[in-house]
Amino acid sequence: MNSSQYYFSFYSSFDMALAGILTEAEIAAGLQSCPAAGSFNYETFFVKVGLNSKSKDQLTTVFAILDQDKSGFTEEDELELFLQNFTASAKALTDAETKAFLAAGGSD
Repeated sequence: MNSSQYYFSFYSSFDMALAGILTEAEIAAGLQSCPAAGSFNYETFFVKVGLNSKSKDQLTTVFAILDQDKSGFTEEDELELFLQNFTASAKALTDAETKAFLAAGGSD
């Protein structure tokens, strides 16, 4: 499978898996909450996309999708590209945003 086929396959699988969990409007609201470098706040993003109100099973599904290497953990490099999982044109998180997000994973 070439990279464009993988990309399509991943995003198609992601979209299908998120159907019934997140709406396009929720995803758009989340992405609009952090358009500039340094503007990402995981708590705000989670509220905007509605992740704060999802069941444990739904959250497990979302984070399993985000765990691109299927290691069972979401690593720093995966978190850096977190927003791009929702739309390919989204910004990458800055180092500071990524580290804050990673640190929160241990406590939230």
